[in-house]
Amino acid sequence: MKRKLKLIWDFRGPTSHKTAEHHCIHLKEFAGIEKLHFYEVNFALISGMHCIAFIIVDEVDMKIFRDALKPHRGQLV
Repeated sequence: MKRKLKLIWDFRGPTSHKTAEHHCIHLKEFAGIEKLHFYEVNFALISGMHCIAFIIVDEVDMKIFRDALKPHRGQLV
């Protein structure tokens, strides 16, 4: 079974929700341009001033996403 990783970008401030939502558009565009598989692209509200955008990818593709898009952190799914 392939290991999946969740690459995460943190956004803070009163506009964090809209910024994270918009960042998801760019994540999908990048994956499409590079013809890379992903499982999910989404955002999540952590608090009123903190929101994350994330993409879930196979571990073998992680370096391509990481090097090009520079996520703030990642975790196993």
